[in-house]
Amino acid sequence: MSSILFGQSYYLKFDPKLYVEMKPYPPLGSLYAASYARSLGYEVALFDAMLAQSEDEWARALDTHKPKYAILFEDNFNYLSKMCLLNMRQAAFKMIEMAKARGCVVIVNGSDATDHLEEYFARGADYMILGEGEITLEDLLGKLERNEQREFSEIRGLVWKDESGNLQRSLKREFIRDLDRLPFPAWDLVDIPRYQKIWRERHGYYSMNMVTTRGCPYSCNWCAKPIYGQRYNVRSAENVAQELKWLREQFQPDHIWFADDILGLKPNWLERFADLVNEYNCATPFKCLLRADLVNENVAAALKRAKCHTVWMGAESGSQKILDAMDKGTTVEQIYTARKLLGAQGIRVGYFIQYGYRGETRDDIELTLKMIRETIPDEIGISVSYPLPGTKFYDNVKMELGAKQNWTDSDDLAMMYHGTYSTDYYRILYRVTHHELRRLHAERKLKRAFQQPRTIHADTFRALGAIPLQTARLQRARSELNQRERYEYQTS
Repeated sequence: MSSILFGQSYYLKFDPKLYVEMKPYPPLGSLYAASYARSLGYEVALFDAMLAQSEDEWARALDTHKPKYAILFEDNFNYLSKMCLLNMRQAAFKMIEMAKARGCVVIVNGSDATDHLEEYFARGADYMILGEGEITLEDLLGKLERNEQREFSEIRGLVWKDESGNLQRSLKREFIRDLDRLPFPAWDLVDIPRYQKIWRERHGYYSMNMVTTRGCPYSCNWCAKPIYGQRYNVRSAENVAQELKWLREQFQPDHIWFADDILGLKPNWLERFADLVNEYNCATPFKCLLRADLVNENVAAALKRAKCHTVWMGAESGSQKILDAMDKGTTVEQIYTARKLLGAQGIRVGYFIQYGYRGETRDDIELTLKMIRETIPDEIGISVSYPLPGTKFYDNVKMELGAKQNWTDSDDLAMMYHGTYSTDYYRILYRVTHHELRRLHAERKLKRAFQQPRTIHADTFRALGAIPLQTARLQRARSELNQRERYEYQTS
Protein backbone atom coordinates (compact mmCIF):
# COMPACT_ATOMS: atom_id res chain seq x y z
CA MET A 1 0.00 0.00 0.00
CA SER A 2 1.01 3.66 -0.32
CA SER A 3 3.61 5.29 1.90
CA ILE A 4 2.91 7.89 4.56
CA LEU A 5 5.26 10.31 6.31
CA PHE A 6 3.82 11.45 9.63
CA GLY A 7 5.08 14.63 11.24
CA GLN A 8 4.12 17.43 13.60
CA SER A 9 5.19 21.05 13.96
CA TYR A 10 6.20 21.43 17.62
CA TYR A 11 9.94 22.15 17.40
CA LEU A 12 11.56 22.36 20.82
CA LYS A 13 14.26 24.50 19.18
CA PHE A 14 11.64 27.19 18.48
CA ASP A 15 10.57 27.41 22.15
CA PRO A 16 13.59 29.03 23.89
CA LYS A 17 12.53 28.49 27.51
CA LEU A 18 11.78 24.79 27.09
CA TYR A 19 14.76 24.26 24.81
CA VAL A 20 17.00 25.35 27.69
CA GLU A 21 15.08 23.10 30.08
CA MET A 22 15.52 20.23 27.57
CA LYS A 23 12.96 17.66 28.70
CA PRO A 24 11.83 16.36 25.30
CA TYR A 25 9.13 13.80 24.62
CA PRO A 26 8.28 12.24 21.23
CA PRO A 27 4.90 13.20 19.68
CA LEU A 28 2.63 10.59 21.21
CA GLY A 29 -0.42 11.52 19.14
CA SER A 30 1.59 11.14 15.92
CA LEU A 31 2.89 7.76 17.12
CA TYR A 32 -0.65 6.51 17.76
CA ALA A 33 -1.74 7.61 14.27
CA ALA A 34 1.31 6.00 12.63
CA SER A 35 0.74 2.75 14.52
CA TYR A 36 -2.91 2.69 13.50
CA ALA A 37 -2.12 3.40 9.82
CA ARG A 38 0.49 0.67 9.83
CA SER A 39 -2.05 -1.79 11.22
CA LEU A 40 -4.11 -1.05 8.09
CA GLY A 41 -1.21 -2.05 5.87
CA TYR A 42 0.32 1.31 4.98
CA GLU A 43 4.06 1.87 4.89
CA VAL A 44 4.77 4.52 7.53
CA ALA A 45 7.66 6.74 8.59
CA LEU A 46 7.96 9.48 11.21
CA PHE A 47 9.50 12.93 11.16
CA ASP A 48 10.04 13.95 14.80
CA ALA A 49 10.16 17.75 14.96
CA MET A 50 10.75 17.70 18.71
CA LEU A 51 14.51 17.33 18.32
CA ALA A 52 14.87 18.81 14.82
CA GLN A 53 16.84 22.02 14.32
CA SER A 54 14.61 23.43 11.57
CA GLU A 55 12.06 22.61 8.86
CA ASP A 56 14.97 21.70 6.57
CA GLU A 57 15.04 18.32 8.30
CA TRP A 58 11.41 17.80 7.26
CA ALA A 59 12.45 18.53 3.67
CA ARG A 60 15.18 15.91 3.92
CA ALA A 61 12.71 13.39 5.34
CA LEU A 62 10.36 14.05 2.41
CA ASP A 63 13.21 13.52 -0.06
CA THR A 64 14.33 10.35 1.70
CA HIS A 65 10.95 8.62 2.09
CA LYS A 66 9.18 10.09 -0.98
CA PRO A 67 5.73 9.56 0.58
CA LYS A 68 2.45 9.75 -1.28
CA TYR A 69 0.83 11.26 1.82
CA ALA A 70 2.40 13.85 4.13
CA ILE A 71 0.36 13.97 7.33
CA LEU A 72 0.87 16.64 9.99
CA PHE A 73 -0.78 14.82 12.86
CA GLU A 74 -0.12 17.05 15.86
CA ASP A 75 0.42 15.60 19.30
CA ASN A 76 -2.96 16.44 20.79
CA PHE A 77 -1.82 15.05 24.15
CA ASN A 78 0.86 17.74 24.47
CA TYR A 79 -0.47 20.90 26.14
CA LEU A 80 2.07 22.93 24.15
CA SER A 81 0.37 21.89 20.92
CA LYS A 82 -2.97 22.99 22.36
CA MET A 83 -1.54 26.50 22.98
CA CYS A 84 -1.33 27.15 19.22
CA LEU A 85 2.00 29.00 19.40
CA LEU A 86 2.85 31.28 16.48
CA ASN A 87 6.32 29.81 15.96
CA MET A 88 4.83 26.37 15.49
CA ARG A 89 2.05 27.59 13.19
CA GLN A 90 4.60 29.19 10.90
CA ALA A 91 6.59 25.95 10.94
CA ALA A 92 3.46 23.99 9.97
CA PHE A 93 2.80 26.35 7.06
CA LYS A 94 6.35 25.91 5.81
CA MET A 95 6.12 22.13 6.15
CA ILE A 96 2.86 22.07 4.16
CA GLU A 97 4.43 24.12 1.38
CA MET A 98 7.48 21.84 1.27
CA ALA A 99 5.29 18.74 1.00
CA LYS A 100 3.10 20.25 -1.73
CA ALA A 101 6.19 21.25 -3.71
CA ARG A 102 7.11 17.56 -3.79
CA GLY A 103 3.69 16.44 -4.99
CA CYS A 104 2.44 14.98 -1.71
CA VAL A 105 -1.18 14.83 -0.64
CA VAL A 106 -1.19 16.88 2.58
CA ILE A 107 -3.49 15.98 5.47
CA VAL A 108 -3.53 17.89 8.77
CA ASN A 109 -5.01 17.33 12.22
CA GLY A 110 -4.55 19.35 15.40
CA SER A 111 -5.81 22.13 17.65
CA ASP A 112 -4.30 25.03 15.74
CA ALA A 113 -5.39 23.67 12.37
CA THR A 114 -8.92 23.24 13.71
CA ASP A 115 -9.02 26.85 14.93
CA HIS A 116 -7.42 28.30 11.77
CA LEU A 117 -8.48 25.91 9.06
CA GLU A 118 -8.83 28.55 6.31
CA GLU A 119 -5.20 29.62 6.83
CA TYR A 120 -4.00 26.02 6.64
CA PHE A 121 -5.90 25.39 3.42
CA ALA A 122 -4.55 28.66 2.00
CA ARG A 123 -1.03 27.32 2.58
CA GLY A 124 -1.76 24.15 0.64
CA ALA A 125 -3.42 21.61 2.94
CA ASP A 126 -5.61 19.22 0.94
CA TYR A 127 -7.65 17.74 3.78
CA MET A 128 -8.22 18.46 7.45
CA ILE A 129 -9.30 15.92 10.03
CA LEU A 130 -11.43 17.35 12.82
CA GLY A 131 -11.54 15.82 16.27
CA GLU A 132 -10.07 12.42 17.06
CA GLY A 133 -8.17 11.39 13.99
CA GLU A 134 -7.50 7.69 13.53
CA ILE A 135 -10.82 6.44 12.14
CA THR A 136 -11.37 9.50 9.94
CA LEU A 137 -7.86 9.04 8.58
CA GLU A 138 -8.63 5.40 7.80
CA ASP A 139 -11.76 6.36 5.86
CA LEU A 140 -10.05 9.21 4.01
CA LEU A 141 -7.04 7.18 2.94
CA GLY A 142 -9.34 4.38 1.80
CA LYS A 143 -11.29 6.68 -0.50
CA LEU A 144 -8.13 8.33 -1.83
CA GLU A 145 -6.60 4.95 -2.58
CA ARG A 146 -9.77 3.91 -4.41
CA ASN A 147 -10.08 7.31 -6.17
CA GLU A 148 -13.52 7.85 -4.65
CA GLN A 149 -12.96 11.58 -4.38
CA ARG A 150 -16.55 12.64 -4.94
CA GLU A 151 -17.82 10.90 -1.81
CA PHE A 152 -16.02 12.82 0.95
CA SER A 153 -19.30 13.86 2.57
CA GLU A 154 -19.65 10.24 3.72
CA ILE A 155 -16.53 10.62 5.88
CA ARG A 156 -17.38 12.05 9.27
CA GLY A 157 -14.97 14.58 10.80
CA LEU A 158 -13.48 15.88 7.54
CA VAL A 159 -12.94 19.28 5.86
CA TRP A 160 -12.01 19.45 2.18
CA LYS A 161 -12.25 21.73 -0.85
CA ASP A 162 -14.91 21.07 -3.44
CA GLU A 163 -14.42 21.50 -7.19
CA SER A 164 -15.16 25.22 -6.87
CA GLY A 165 -12.51 25.67 -4.17
CA ASN A 166 -15.03 26.13 -1.37
CA LEU A 167 -14.44 24.46 1.98
CA GLN A 168 -16.88 21.70 2.83
CA ARG A 169 -17.34 20.08 6.22
CA SER A 170 -18.90 16.73 6.99
CA LEU A 171 -20.79 15.68 10.12
CA LYS A 172 -18.90 15.19 13.38
CA ARG A 173 -17.46 11.77 14.11
CA GLU A 174 -18.21 9.76 17.22
CA PHE A 175 -15.26 9.20 19.51
CA ILE A 176 -13.52 5.88 20.07
CA ARG A 177 -14.95 4.50 23.28
CA ASP A 178 -12.95 1.29 23.46
CA LEU A 179 -9.43 2.74 23.55
CA ASP A 180 -7.97 -0.68 24.37
CA ARG A 181 -8.48 -1.75 20.76
CA LEU A 182 -5.94 0.78 19.51
CA PRO A 183 -2.41 -0.54 18.96
CA PHE A 184 0.33 0.81 21.20
CA PRO A 185 2.23 3.82 19.80
CA ALA A 186 4.84 3.10 17.10
CA TRP A 187 7.86 3.55 19.34
CA ASP A 188 10.10 1.77 16.83
CA LEU A 189 9.90 4.89 14.62
CA VAL A 190 11.53 7.02 17.34
CA ASP A 191 15.26 7.55 17.80
CA ILE A 192 15.11 6.20 21.37
CA PRO A 193 18.90 6.23 21.99
CA ARG A 194 19.00 9.95 21.20
CA TYR A 195 16.26 10.68 23.75
CA GLN A 196 17.93 8.46 26.33
CA LYS A 197 21.24 10.23 25.87
CA ILE A 198 19.71 13.70 26.25
CA TRP A 199 17.71 12.83 29.34
CA ARG A 200 20.48 10.97 31.13
CA GLU A 201 23.16 13.57 30.35
CA ARG A 202 20.96 16.53 31.32
CA HIS A 203 18.87 15.09 34.15
CA GLY A 204 20.37 11.78 35.24
CA TYR A 205 17.36 9.67 34.27
CA TYR A 206 15.30 8.76 31.19
CA SER A 207 11.61 9.66 30.97
CA MET A 208 9.01 8.42 28.46
CA ASN A 209 5.43 9.58 27.87
CA MET A 210 2.19 7.61 28.05
CA VAL A 211 -1.50 8.45 28.02
CA THR A 212 -4.37 6.58 29.68
CA THR A 213 -7.31 8.73 28.57
CA ARG A 214 -8.60 11.01 25.84
CA GLY A 215 -10.44 14.21 26.68
CA CYS A 216 -11.72 15.93 29.82
CA PRO A 217 -15.34 16.19 31.03
CA TYR A 218 -14.90 19.38 33.06
CA SER A 219 -15.95 22.87 31.99
CA CYS A 220 -13.19 25.32 32.95
CA ASN A 221 -14.26 28.20 30.73
CA TRP A 222 -10.76 29.17 29.55
CA CYS A 223 -9.76 25.65 28.47
CA ALA A 224 -9.93 25.04 24.71
CA LYS A 225 -11.08 21.58 23.61
CA PRO A 226 -11.10 21.62 19.81
CA ILE A 227 -10.29 17.92 19.53
CA TYR A 228 -12.33 16.07 22.17
CA GLY A 229 -14.81 18.65 23.41
CA GLN A 230 -16.39 17.50 26.69
CA ARG A 231 -15.96 13.79 25.94
CA TYR A 232 -13.80 11.61 28.17
CA ASN A 233 -12.79 8.01 27.45
CA VAL A 234 -10.35 5.88 29.39
CA ARG A 235 -8.20 2.83 28.72
CA SER A 236 -8.50 -0.06 31.14
CA ALA A 237 -5.97 -0.22 33.94
CA GLU A 238 -4.98 -3.65 32.57
CA ASN A 239 -4.17 -2.24 29.12
CA VAL A 240 -2.11 0.62 30.55
CA ALA A 241 -0.20 -1.66 32.92
CA GLN A 242 0.57 -4.03 30.03
CA GLU A 243 1.96 -1.14 27.99
CA LEU A 244 4.07 0.06 30.90
CA LYS A 245 5.43 -3.44 31.38
CA TRP A 246 6.30 -3.61 27.66
CA LEU A 247 8.02 -0.19 27.74
CA ARG A 248 10.08 -1.26 30.75
CA GLU A 249 11.17 -4.44 28.98
CA GLN A 250 11.99 -2.70 25.69
CA PHE A 251 13.44 0.68 26.68
CA GLN A 252 14.08 0.70 30.45
CA PRO A 253 12.64 4.15 31.28
CA ASP A 254 13.39 5.46 34.75
CA HIS A 255 10.35 7.72 34.79
CA ILE A 256 6.99 8.16 33.03
CA TRP A 257 5.03 11.28 32.20
CA PHE A 258 1.31 10.49 32.02
CA ALA A 259 0.20 13.23 29.64
CA ASP A 260 -3.52 12.92 30.43
CA ASP A 261 -5.58 16.02 31.15
CA ILE A 262 -6.67 14.10 34.26
CA LEU A 263 -5.31 10.76 35.42
CA GLY A 264 -7.54 8.26 37.17
CA LEU A 265 -10.89 10.05 36.99
CA LYS A 266 -12.80 6.77 36.70
CA PRO A 267 -13.67 5.45 40.19
CA ASN A 268 -11.16 2.91 41.55
CA TRP A 269 -9.00 3.10 38.38
CA LEU A 270 -5.90 4.24 40.27
CA GLU A 271 -6.31 1.56 42.91
CA ARG A 272 -6.57 -1.14 40.21
CA PHE A 273 -3.60 0.30 38.34
CA ALA A 274 -1.48 0.29 41.51
CA ASP A 275 -2.34 -3.36 42.10
CA LEU A 276 -1.42 -4.35 38.54
CA VAL A 277 1.91 -2.55 38.21
CA ASN A 278 3.04 -4.16 41.43
CA GLU A 279 1.76 -7.57 40.27
CA TYR A 280 3.66 -7.14 36.97
CA ASN A 281 6.72 -5.77 38.80
CA CYS A 282 6.77 -2.71 36.55
CA ALA A 283 5.89 0.15 38.91
CA THR A 284 7.81 3.20 37.67
CA PRO A 285 8.13 6.70 39.14
CA PHE A 286 5.78 9.01 37.26
CA LYS A 287 4.28 12.48 37.12
CA CYS A 288 0.67 13.21 36.27
CA LEU A 289 -2.05 15.85 36.40
CA LEU A 290 -4.96 15.67 38.85
CA ARG A 291 -7.71 17.99 40.01
CA ALA A 292 -7.59 18.99 43.67
CA ASP A 293 -11.17 17.80 44.25
CA LEU A 294 -10.28 14.27 43.15
CA VAL A 295 -7.59 13.77 45.79
CA ASN A 296 -8.64 11.91 48.91
CA GLU A 297 -6.81 9.53 51.26
CA ASN A 298 -7.49 6.47 49.09
CA VAL A 299 -6.33 8.21 45.91
CA ALA A 300 -3.17 9.52 47.57
CA ALA A 301 -2.38 6.05 48.93
CA ALA A 302 -2.98 4.42 45.52
CA LEU A 303 -0.69 6.97 43.84
CA LYS A 304 1.99 6.14 46.37
CA ARG A 305 1.63 2.39 45.74
CA ALA A 306 1.83 2.96 42.00
CA LYS A 307 5.10 4.86 42.61
CA CYS A 308 3.84 8.35 41.73
CA HIS A 309 6.62 10.89 42.08
CA THR A 310 4.88 14.20 41.25
CA VAL A 311 1.29 15.38 40.90
CA TRP A 312 0.58 18.62 39.07
CA MET A 313 -2.67 20.36 39.97
CA GLY A 314 -4.39 23.16 38.10
CA ALA A 315 -4.64 25.25 41.25
CA GLU A 316 -4.97 28.42 39.11
CA SER A 317 -5.71 30.87 41.96
CA GLY A 318 -5.90 31.24 45.71
CA SER A 319 -9.00 33.38 45.32
CA GLN A 320 -12.34 31.57 45.40
CA LYS A 321 -13.86 34.46 43.47
CA ILE A 322 -11.53 33.78 40.54
CA LEU A 323 -11.98 29.99 40.66
CA ASP A 324 -15.74 30.51 40.50
CA ALA A 325 -15.41 32.98 37.64
CA MET A 326 -13.39 30.36 35.75
CA ASP A 327 -16.08 27.70 36.32
CA LYS A 328 -13.25 25.65 37.78
CA GLY A 329 -15.50 23.59 40.03
CA THR A 330 -12.93 23.41 42.82
CA THR A 331 -12.37 25.29 46.07
CA VAL A 332 -9.28 26.82 47.60
CA GLU A 333 -9.82 24.56 50.61
CA GLN A 334 -9.59 21.50 48.34
CA ILE A 335 -6.19 22.70 47.07
CA TYR A 336 -4.92 22.93 50.66
CA THR A 337 -6.30 19.48 51.46
CA ALA A 338 -4.91 17.82 48.33
CA ARG A 339 -1.48 19.34 48.96
CA LYS A 340 -1.49 17.99 52.51
CA LEU A 341 -2.67 14.48 51.58
CA LEU A 342 -0.17 14.08 48.74
CA GLY A 343 2.67 15.51 50.79
CA ALA A 344 1.92 13.08 53.59
CA GLN A 345 2.54 10.25 51.10
CA GLY A 346 5.88 11.74 50.06
CA ILE A 347 4.51 12.79 46.65
CA ARG A 348 5.80 16.04 45.22
CA VAL A 349 3.16 18.59 44.21
CA GLY A 350 3.27 21.19 41.46
CA TYR A 351 0.79 24.02 40.96
CA PHE A 352 -0.26 25.57 37.68
CA ILE A 353 -1.02 29.21 38.53
CA GLN A 354 -2.93 31.48 36.18
CA TYR A 355 -2.77 35.24 36.69
CA GLY A 356 -4.70 37.93 34.88
CA TYR A 357 -8.15 36.37 34.63
CA ARG A 358 -10.83 38.98 34.01
CA GLY A 359 -11.86 40.63 37.28
CA GLU A 360 -8.70 39.64 39.18
CA THR A 361 -7.52 42.40 41.54
CA ARG A 362 -4.39 42.87 43.61
CA ASP A 363 -6.28 41.38 46.56
CA ASP A 364 -6.90 38.20 44.54
CA ILE A 365 -3.23 38.07 43.58
CA GLU A 366 -2.21 38.36 47.24
CA LEU A 367 -4.56 35.48 48.10
CA THR A 368 -2.73 33.34 45.52
CA LEU A 369 0.64 34.29 47.02
CA LYS A 370 -0.76 33.54 50.48
CA MET A 371 -1.82 30.08 49.31
CA ILE A 372 1.69 29.46 47.96
CA ARG A 373 3.27 30.58 51.24
CA GLU A 374 0.98 28.40 53.33
CA THR A 375 1.11 25.23 51.22
CA ILE A 376 4.62 25.53 49.69
CA PRO A 377 4.26 23.54 46.45
CA ASP A 378 7.40 21.75 45.31
CA GLU A 379 7.14 23.17 41.79
CA ILE A 380 5.16 25.89 40.08
CA GLY A 381 4.18 26.80 36.54
CA ILE A 382 2.94 30.34 35.93
CA SER A 383 0.86 31.62 33.05
CA VAL A 384 -1.48 34.48 32.31
CA SER A 385 -5.00 33.98 31.03
CA TYR A 386 -4.83 32.99 27.39
CA PRO A 387 -7.97 33.39 25.23
CA LEU A 388 -8.38 30.53 22.74
CA PRO A 389 -11.24 30.20 20.22
CA GLY A 390 -14.12 27.99 21.24
CA THR A 391 -14.04 28.94 24.92
CA LYS A 392 -16.47 31.03 26.96
CA PHE A 393 -13.52 33.12 28.11
CA TYR A 394 -12.56 33.88 24.52
CA ASP A 395 -16.12 34.94 23.71
CA ASN A 396 -16.11 37.28 26.71
CA VAL A 397 -12.92 39.10 25.70
CA LYS A 398 -12.78 38.73 21.89
CA MET A 399 -13.82 42.35 21.31
CA GLU A 400 -10.70 43.43 23.23
CA LEU A 401 -8.23 41.28 21.28
CA GLY A 402 -5.69 42.96 19.04
CA ALA A 403 -3.74 41.71 16.04
CA LYS A 404 -1.74 39.26 18.17
CA GLN A 405 -4.00 36.47 19.36
CA ASN A 406 -1.44 33.73 20.12
CA TRP A 407 1.83 33.64 21.99
CA THR A 408 5.02 33.31 19.97
CA ASP A 409 6.42 30.68 22.35
CA SER A 410 5.53 29.28 25.78
CA ASP A 411 7.46 31.98 27.66
CA ASP A 412 5.68 34.88 25.95
CA LEU A 413 3.28 35.73 28.83
CA ALA A 414 1.69 38.52 26.78
CA MET A 415 -1.74 39.78 27.87
CA MET A 416 -3.80 39.73 24.71
CA TYR A 417 -6.88 41.46 26.09
CA HIS A 418 -7.45 44.39 28.45
CA GLY A 419 -6.90 42.82 31.86
CA THR A 420 -6.59 44.62 35.17
CA TYR A 421 -2.87 45.07 34.58
CA SER A 422 -0.43 45.10 31.67
CA THR A 423 1.92 42.46 30.31
CA ASP A 424 4.83 44.21 32.05
CA TYR A 425 3.03 43.97 35.38
CA TYR A 426 2.46 40.24 35.06
CA ARG A 427 6.03 39.61 34.00
CA ILE A 428 7.17 41.29 37.23
CA LEU A 429 4.59 39.25 39.16
CA TYR A 430 6.07 36.12 37.58
CA ARG A 431 9.41 37.01 39.22
CA VAL A 432 7.77 37.88 42.54
CA THR A 433 6.12 34.46 42.69
CA HIS A 434 9.28 32.54 41.85
CA HIS A 435 11.43 34.48 44.33
CA GLU A 436 8.79 33.89 47.01
CA LEU A 437 8.77 30.14 46.36
CA ARG A 438 12.57 29.85 46.21
CA ARG A 439 12.84 31.59 49.57
CA LEU A 440 10.23 29.24 51.02
CA HIS A 441 12.09 26.21 49.70
CA ALA A 442 15.36 27.42 51.21
CA GLU A 443 13.71 28.02 54.58
CA ARG A 444 12.12 24.57 54.48
CA LYS A 445 15.47 22.90 53.77
CA LEU A 446 17.08 24.75 56.67
CA LYS A 447 14.25 23.86 59.04
CA ARG A 448 14.51 20.16 58.15
CA ALA A 449 18.26 20.24 58.66
CA PHE A 450 17.90 21.63 62.18
CA GLN A 451 15.21 19.08 62.98
CA GLN A 452 17.40 16.24 61.64
CA PRO A 453 21.06 17.26 62.12
CA ARG A 454 22.31 14.12 60.37
CA THR A 455 20.83 15.45 57.12
CA ILE A 456 23.05 18.55 57.08
CA HIS A 457 25.16 18.65 53.91
CA ALA A 458 26.19 21.06 51.16
CA ASP A 459 22.56 21.77 50.20
CA THR A 460 21.94 23.01 53.73
CA PHE A 461 24.62 25.67 53.43
CA ARG A 462 23.37 26.63 49.97
CA ALA A 463 19.91 27.08 51.48
CA LEU A 464 21.38 29.23 54.23
CA GLY A 465 22.85 31.53 51.59
CA ALA A 466 19.74 31.45 49.42
CA ILE A 467 17.45 32.88 52.08
CA PRO A 468 18.91 36.41 52.20
CA LEU A 469 19.51 36.36 48.43
CA GLN A 470 15.92 35.41 47.55
CA THR A 471 14.55 37.74 50.23
CA ALA A 472 16.42 40.67 48.69
CA ARG A 473 15.29 39.73 45.19
CA LEU A 474 11.72 39.34 46.39
CA GLN A 475 11.75 42.77 48.02
CA ARG A 476 13.12 44.39 44.87
CA ALA A 477 10.57 42.63 42.67
CA ARG A 478 7.71 43.58 45.00
CA SER A 479 8.89 47.19 44.93
CA GLU A 480 8.90 47.08 41.11
CA LEU A 481 5.42 45.57 41.17
CA ASN A 482 4.09 48.33 43.42
CA GLN A 483 5.69 51.01 41.28
CA ARG A 484 4.23 49.48 38.14
CA GLU A 485 0.80 49.31 39.72
CA ARG A 486 0.93 53.00 40.71
CA TYR A 487 2.09 53.94 37.20
CA GLU A 488 -0.71 52.01 35.54
CA TYR A 489 -3.29 53.50 37.90
CA GLN A 490 -2.06 57.03 37.18
CA THR A 491 -1.99 56.55 33.41
CA SER A 492 -5.28 54.67 33.08
